[in-house]
Amino acid sequence: MVSEGSAERRTGPVRAEIALKTIAADPASPERVRRTLEQALVFAGAALAAVYTPGEDGELLCLAESAGVPRTLYGLRESYPVAGRSPVADAHRTGRPVWRGPGEHADRAESPRMPARDVHLAALPVGEGPGSPAGAGCLLAVSERPGGFGADDRSCLELVAEAVALPAAALPVQAAPAEGEASRASAFSLAMDTGHVDVGDGILELFGLPREEFDGRVETLLGLTVPEDLPSLMSVVEADHLSVGDRELEFRVLQPAGPPRWLRLRGRLLPGGDGRPARLLGTVADVSTLRDEVTEVARVQRLAAALATAGTVRDVGQAVVAALRGPLRADRIALAELENERLVVTVLDPPEPEYWPELWRLDWRSEWPDAPVRTMPTLAAALREGRARIWPAGTPLEPALAEVGPGGLAVLPLAAGGRTAGACLIGWDEPHDFGPDERALLTASAGLAGEALTRARAFDAEHELVGMLQRQLLPRRLPPLPGASAVARYLPATAGLELGGDWYDVIPLPDHHVALVIGDVQGHSAGAATLMGQMRTALRAYAAEGHPPDVVVAHANRLLLELETDLFVTCCYVDVGMEEGTAWCVRAGHPPPVLRHPDGSTDIVETDGGPPLGVVAQAEFPMTPLRLLPGTVLALTTDGLVESADLDIDTGLDRLAHELSLADPAHLGLVADALLGNAHRGDDIALLLVRYDGMAVKPLRDGWTVWRVPEASRHARRFTRRTLRAWGVTDDLMDTALLVVSELVTNALVHTAGQVRLDITLINQRLRVAVTDASPRSPVKPTDLGWEATGGRGILLVEAVSEAWGTVPVSGGKQVWSELLLEH
Repeated sequence: MVSEGSAERRTGPVRAEIALKTIAADPASPERVRRTLEQALVFAGAALAAVYTPGEDGELLCLAESAGVPRTLYGLRESYPVAGRSPVADAHRTGRPVWRGPGEHADRAESPRMPARDVHLAALPVGEGPGSPAGAGCLLAVSERPGGFGADDRSCLELVAEAVALPAAALPVQAAPAEGEASRASAFSLAMDTGHVDVGDGILELFGLPREEFDGRVETLLGLTVPEDLPSLMSVVEADHLSVGDRELEFRVLQPAGPPRWLRLRGRLLPGGDGRPARLLGTVADVSTLRDEVTEVARVQRLAAALATAGTVRDVGQAVVAALRGPLRADRIALAELENERLVVTVLDPPEPEYWPELWRLDWRSEWPDAPVRTMPTLAAALREGRARIWPAGTPLEPALAEVGPGGLAVLPLAAGGRTAGACLIGWDEPHDFGPDERALLTASAGLAGEALTRARAFDAEHELVGMLQRQLLPRRLPPLPGASAVARYLPATAGLELGGDWYDVIPLPDHHVALVIGDVQGHSAGAATLMGQMRTALRAYAAEGHPPDVVVAHANRLLLELETDLFVTCCYVDVGMEEGTAWCVRAGHPPPVLRHPDGSTDIVETDGGPPLGVVAQAEFPMTPLRLLPGTVLALTTDGLVESADLDIDTGLDRLAHELSLADPAHLGLVADALLGNAHRGDDIALLLVRYDGMAVKPLRDGWTVWRVPEASRHARRFTRRTLRAWGVTDDLMDTALLVVSELVTNALVHTAGQVRLDITLINQRLRVAVTDASPRSPVKPTDLGWEATGGRGILLVEAVSEAWGTVPVSGGKQVWSELLLEH
């Protein structure tokens, strides 16, 4: 009794014979051999089937075609010696099939290196079809099924071996000309090692190249092709990218006038051996007249490629316009996002208002139209349906849509993830005929654009979030500086959405000093941005305490080490005294400042920098003095502006100095924009420019060290009276200043220990009285005073008579100050 499964298997050879006869009906098909081999996979249960044919010299059996899993999985070679002991050679020489089971492959050096699992191998001589040479080759099949190839499977393989033989004229190897013998007008022969190509006159005619002007180099022909097609062509003419087998592709050749010409290349790579180079043999034909059949597919492919790299919503719109408007000969395209039942147009092409409906210009209240979808019922219905809609010329539509395409209108809902993200409107002025291929193109384009638009909206939202966080970590605005102007720029890297660690800062300090800071945290991440905010805050705090620049940077270094982060920080800190134009610079692993002098010459400041922050615990940060004349521009930047993969930092600094020397320092904003105009955006860039002009009116200063003696307050008042009289302050305005001095000095002597110092400054009729002591505790203004209280009234008097007052930390202590306005 025969089971149903056995009966089904016995029908395998019959079905295989029918399938092979169907394939044989088209002997000229370039897919004939591969399709024949695939029948071995279907009806004989083979995992791999390959055919080997004799090479030109008859000494090698070369792989001509294969189907199934990659041949390298079973250790199959591209060629076997005819005289060798491989199964392929044995079957070819003897004309008899070779059947081998597991373990029978390893006893011969030239046998395939099969994996350890059960693998069966079959090698059958290829039948001699009509017109084929004797010994046409060998069929090799591999099976991993238990038991290997059964009787029916072997019968199927014998049928495949007979059918795989091709007439000699149809074999790709024999059809291609030998090197130096491109006798057919459309044939070529390319030597893969030298790039020398022998071509027929017909190919040269297609390329528009006279025979006498052709130098035999493949690069000469490649130079006449459309640049966008070069990558696919190079993948064929470079041997490193090829394996033995047939190749086919289409490409374009530039013409002296008119559109490019489409050509189709068909070829086969022949392996080298015994000192002979590999060669690519084949033909080139003109397929411009046939191109209409594949144009729409090519357009969709190009649109998919463009959308794959589109990062923003505007990028998506521009890609859609570039892919559709020209090829469809459309007169206008609009791409809009759908936000809360409103259409917000992001791209209009053409962008001029006169090309669009009058309603768009009159009723919609912005440069880009923005209107509820319900104002266009036809469009709203199309968006609800979620499929492309096409209205030919003469279709009655509401005016807002009819004027977009009087000759024809296409509306493409851009859907993704089950929701409509937007819409694309395409309009024609003249009556337009929508063919089936064009309709398919519009439908496919809508799907691609919808997915890309959804990604782009997420990208834009994330980019905005990143930008907002970055802006919050940087100064919102730079403070006004006495005797100087400052501008700053920050540019994030163009690639990716990661937060950067570059920052800048301008810190006003007492006595008309200002600290200029530029810094860079290692890496691009939220951690780097967070650390940047911490370091910026720390430097501001240490600077406000009155420490010199080297101490400020050293404290920041110690703090960074205590944070136990794996990141390091570079920075450059410059303390500028605005009154005299003196400055001290400290570098911690950061590019040095660049100075532009008033005469236009520039210097890259030679400074002895210390290591980056967070690297060495006991690091030293030496200070370098700078001299700033009025009109000097100080430039601080991060390495993103002066260093990249193809630009070393020394060359970048020289270029920055040269560009700065050519700039007009009167307009710092324009100078900053020009310096960033040609920057390599592979990294974040922070730039800080300060032009020192000098203070028009310099303050008058004097100071007094208050000794702790019983009459200390009287001595302080006497010093103040004498100083103010020397400065021309009248007696009637002096009493208030003496009251403030007396209260602040007395408060410091009574409530603190250590040295007390009084400093007086006068500028622009503003008198500043500052008393510094060694206690960090700030004076507290009393909230409630009874009639019997004896303390706390002094600070209330100071507040009452002062224009402004306050306290700041200074080097472990504090400074209490008061400003008085001296009226005439």
